[in-house]
Amino acid sequence: MDVYLVGGAVRDKLLGLEPKEHDWVVVGSTPDEMLKLGYKQVGKDFPVFLHPETHDEYALARTERKTAPGYHGFDLHAAPDVTLEEDLLRRDLTVNAIAETISGEIIDPYNGQRDLSDKLLRHVSPAFSEDPVRILRVARFAARFAHLDFTVAPDTNDLMQTMVKAGEVDALVPERVWAETNKALGEQTPSRFFEVLRECGALKILFPEIDNLFGVPQPEKHHPEIDTGIHTMMVLEQAAKLSADNEVRFAALLHDLGKGTTPKNEWPKHISHEQRGVPLVKELCNRYRVPSNYRELAELVAQYHLHYFRIGEMRPDTIVKTLEKLDAFRRPERFEQFLIACESDSRGRLGFEDKKPEQTEIMSKVYQAAARINTDALLEQGLSGAAIGKQLQTLRVEAVTETIKQALD
Repeated sequence: MDVYLVGGAVRDKLLGLEPKEHDWVVVGSTPDEMLKLGYKQVGKDFPVFLHPETHDEYALARTERKTAPGYHGFDLHAAPDVTLEEDLLRRDLTVNAIAETISGEIIDPYNGQRDLSDKLLRHVSPAFSEDPVRILRVARFAARFAHLDFTVAPDTNDLMQTMVKAGEVDALVPERVWAETNKALGEQTPSRFFEVLRECGALKILFPEIDNLFGVPQPEKHHPEIDTGIHTMMVLEQAAKLSADNEVRFAALLHDLGKGTTPKNEWPKHISHEQRGVPLVKELCNRYRVPSNYRELAELVAQYHLHYFRIGEMRPDTIVKTLEKLDAFRRPERFEQFLIACESDSRGRLGFEDKKPEQTEIMSKVYQAAARINTDALLEQGLSGAAIGKQLQTLRVEAVTETIKQALD
């Protein structure tokens, strides 16, 4: 049997990047032979094996034939007579269809090296259209390599548009959409994921709440970029610069969904968009079964991000109530996530990208002042029950009042 390094490891090596994982293709072998050699089979749908020592994945060379809609509808054929070129032909992009022999020789039957040089993400063959997950993968690779100036090849974008019009995207299951989206949020330029989906028409099907933001104007005084969709992408980019936390990035992405439902006769103002945004966050999260920690932070940022901007104008008792609603005293780490998402919102405006908003420091200080007031001292004073809660509230309001006064002086 012959063994070849394939896919992302070869691509990344050619780009001068450190490969994250190593995948191998085995040509001329059988499952029985692999098991006899000590490999451990994983998965029942296709023959993939773990190396007994390195635990890298080794897959038998295989071909695929489309048998039904969606990404599950494939008949796989793995046999010793399947060639390396046939295996590479079924892959999504030419830059992922390059192989390397054990001795280091590059095998590139579909011109992946040329597309790497041209910085293009191009489909290998028309078979690309048989798997709608590939639309998500192309968008995710665009997000990964945007900083290297990679773009989607025009013919690949055309093919993706055709797939969307044919209804292939409708066959995607929620878990796979979320898995690819979550990976994309962790890439260096996550906004490109959503921009590529929009360019091929998939965004309005998968994330209509986000697609609805494009073309919606905002007051130029506060938003020189004007367009809410552009603002949302800018906010996501700022979140990616400020934090590697996908929960923060997700919350930043969804913070303004309510603006997509503002009646046109009220434009460019968006009164109460925070309240209107929360149900949209819930709906999107329910649709894709988003984990609760992502969901909770996104709902809080959608509902209270304007409190962040108005921290110097709010009454001290309102500030304390806001901190309580954010559960800041019990979950300080999530309060920090909230602050980063809100700061991303402030910086995600044309001309404000490098301006540190004063609200972050003020809100941090009022939280710290209020958090220093705890129940221990009140218990020592002999207070109990409702009296503790009332006095705790009073002392926290006093602490916030003094802190705000000092911060604004």
